[in-house]
Amino acid sequence: MLFNSYIFVLLFFPVTVILYHLINKTGHYTLSKLFLLAMSLWFYCYERPEGVIVLLISILINYMAASFLFPSIKNEALKKFSLAAVILINLLILFYFKYMGFFADIINHITGGDLRVENIILPLGISFFTFSQISYVTDSYREPDTRYSFLDYALFISFFPKISVGPIAFAKEMIPQFNDTLKKVPDHGNISRGLFIFALGLSKKVLIADNMAKMADWGYSNIVFLDTPLSLIIILSYTMQIYYDFSGYCDMATGVCKMLNIDLPVNFDSPYRSLSINEFWKRWHITLTRFFRNYIYFPLGGSRKGTARTYINILIIYFISGIWHGADYTFIVWGLLYGVGMCISKAVSPISVKWPKAVRFILTFSFVNLAWVFFRADSVATAIQVIKTLFSFTFNEIPPAFVVSSVPIEFELIQWLLATFYPGSTVVSGFIMILLLLIFAIMASIFMKNPIRRAENFKPSGKYVVMTVILITWSVLSLSEVTPFLYTNF
Repeated sequence: MLFNSYIFVLLFFPVTVILYHLINKTGHYTLSKLFLLAMSLWFYCYERPEGVIVLLISILINYMAASFLFPSIKNEALKKFSLAAVILINLLILFYFKYMGFFADIINHITGGDLRVENIILPLGISFFTFSQISYVTDSYREPDTRYSFLDYALFISFFPKISVGPIAFAKEMIPQFNDTLKKVPDHGNISRGLFIFALGLSKKVLIADNMAKMADWGYSNIVFLDTPLSLIIILSYTMQIYYDFSGYCDMATGVCKMLNIDLPVNFDSPYRSLSINEFWKRWHITLTRFFRNYIYFPLGGSRKGTARTYINILIIYFISGIWHGADYTFIVWGLLYGVGMCISKAVSPISVKWPKAVRFILTFSFVNLAWVFFRADSVATAIQVIKTLFSFTFNEIPPAFVVSSVPIEFELIQWLLATFYPGSTVVSGFIMILLLLIFAIMASIFMKNPIRRAENFKPSGKYVVMTVILITWSVLSLSEVTPFLYTNF
């Protein structure tokens, strides 16, 4: 089920919040958790019901290992081996569903063979719930006295606001909230704050990200028609699309959780205003960075084993990050670009920290934009072609097809009026509208407060009521063009 769908906004979401609080009012707290679990499984099954078997088996394996296998083993070496085996099982499940076809293609390319993999349905959110479960079994190994009920664990893994696109939360920060009796009492401040955050997130996705997607999709599907300005526009549009899409989802998830009196970890903190690549990854997909740091980077030695080993560890982390995001060479290149970029950023930081902020911002923002080209392109060759075109300094006429496919629906009336009275101006006027929307998206991502920061000092008022109603109404009216969130594919 998509957050940006009629069934979620008009049925699932309000029914879940209302019934959850009504059940809690009766004092049946276990029943309210069972209700959340049932709603989470419905949410999960709505789009891809086949994947729920994989999810439930995965939950059972990890819970049994953490609750019964590890405590029963006294030999430390055997216990470590058991932990490694459970982590390997999680990774093999992930590998089979997400990477089997990709590696079959690699083998065929190397050997000239014809290894075929039947279409495998990718379970929703498998990358996210796999990492959550790895963190859980690892923490259970490190802290054997911490125990949770099966209901609590199943709800933690399948909890609908985070199951499909994250953030990657830890059991120790989520499960205690499910059992906190103080959080069972409806909080009108949290409900109004959560609804406001949800409205901002929904509008980021529907009104900005989806319109940015039209520009990026046309550009990457029509590479031969690009010139330097149009290459720059589609590169920037995808940079904005992926930010507003992913952060919009996280805002919506945060808003829903806030209305349930549950706090999700922050996943985005205005990353495009970063002054270095290192700062960017402290602001972008924060929970993924945290996972890699706690469960891979530190165990590898972090920065404690010398400069060379530190750089190797950084390259390993970003190589894994690339693979995690998708089964394609483009993601590997994207990850390695960031690995190299992080190493360079770290090496020059004693000098670069003295540079003007404007220079550091431009360098960082430029790197991030160029890296996203590899993330978005269908192939490495396509990505290179887009970047070549960007620096070719060619200037052609505006393709009418680009304008037609990219002008937001809200502006189509203006375009119709212009076509009626000034037939020759529609392409230029449409292009100007596209540019204005893109510029607004860029400026807002850099200079405006993000929804999480806005909510810190939130106090219900008439202004916020009006803003919330307008944004939700406008977004719902635009839901006829429902598009999935980008990160459901990862």
